[in-house]
Amino acid sequence: DGQRQSEVGRGRTMFEKQIVVDGRGHMLGRLASVVAKELLSGQCVVVVRCEQLVVSGSLIRNKMKWARFLSKKTLTNPKRGPFHFRAPSRMFWRVVRGMIPHKTYRGQQAMARLQTFEGVPETFEKVKRMVVPDALKVLHSKVYRKTTVLGALASESGWKHGELIEKLEAQRTEKSKAFYTQKKEEAKLKARAEAEADLSAVTDILVATGYYIEPTPVGAMKALKAEFASSQEEAPAAVDEEE
Repeated sequence: DGQRQSEVGRGRTMFEKQIVVDGRGHMLGRLASVVAKELLSGQCVVVVRCEQLVVSGSLIRNKMKWARFLSKKTLTNPKRGPFHFRAPSRMFWRVVRGMIPHKTYRGQQAMARLQTFEGVPETFEKVKRMVVPDALKVLHSKVYRKTTVLGALASESGWKHGELIEKLEAQRTEKSKAFYTQKKEEAKLKARAEAEADLSAVTDILVATGYYIEPTPVGAMKALKAEFASSQEEAPAAVDEEE
């Protein structure tokens, strides 16, 4: 949808003021374990698009597990819990809570640093969203394994806002595409204007005063990235030969 995504995890902490993780295409338990560890380390984490998280197992199997979970209640007064959240964001929140000592002060502070949402709220529309390679379905689930989208399970379990979230997400995606298209057009116009600009009259003055900067050729950054990527691929091969 035009929004850049970066990676987090892989054995290194991701400590920043706040990390926004895109839940789409992530395995529920794997993502929860990474998020729980980061919360206990002091990181503030926001997880968006929780309805597109993936659970291993077919929909029928997960509905049977949910039915067994619903039978767990306080017989004398069910209002005392346990509480069975229907919204995908709260389902994920509860899974993370199970991986944290939430009854201690440290655990309570960790849970206070977590936010979960269905869809992408307006507050985080223009914030760079991250992915967690250690939790991606395409990397950790074989193609023939049956999986369930958390939003589908939630809708089957009593969540009533699936269609609304889908509608709002479609509107946000279209808006994002229009913004990205306009941004590319403006970048092209800017590059063309810079290429056609005649600065010969002021170049000598800028050089004399030390303010002249050689313009970056078009495509230079792309070539630099390609060169860096090839050097990274050659480095492990060189290490193997030395061993």
